[in-house]
Amino acid sequence: MSKEEYAIILEYLPNGYPLEKKMMPLAQAIGSTNLTLLELVPRRGISLNLGEKVYIGEGKRDKIYYILGRLRREKLTETAKEQLKEFINSLVKENSKRFIDFFNKAEAINKRVHQIELLPGIGKKHMQEILKQRKEKEFESFEEMKKRIQNLPDPEKAVEKRIFIELTTMERYNLFHQM
Repeated sequence: MSKEEYAIILEYLPNGYPLEKKMMPLAQAIGSTNLTLLELVPRRGISLNLGEKVYIGEGKRDKIYYILGRLRREKLTETAKEQLKEFINSLVKENSKRFIDFFNKAEAINKRVHQIELLPGIGKKHMQEILKQRKEKEFESFEEMKKRIQNLPDPEKAVEKRIFIELTTMERYNLFHQM
């Protein structure tokens, strides 16, 4: 897994965590490549904006002093969770081909569970219809999927919800986020 070069600020805490006695500014962020949740310490006198993209790679960083480490999912603030949803929404839109490919290539995990079934709102019937339809012709867009499969819950929203679940809770199987 490659190192993160950039992170998106999900929450800026100018006084750190109130219950942890250390009064140092912190930012909760997500790496833009590997979707790693991170805690960052901004440089002195720098204030960060929600949704801002900051450089965290090797060498000179203009806004981030250092990376404190991975952010434990239970420490995510409510603001950070809302920002995370917005980030995931744009990530899925900007990389729709990658997520359509997931539907075209997803496989069974074991005899009882298929990767597609792990998406919220998509059960066995929809999964079987997706498999049937993709044999005839691979999907090219979320819109096309909805046209070809009756009553299919919005596949784009299902992917967004799954990524959010994988980032905020412990899951047995991760489809989009490698730990």
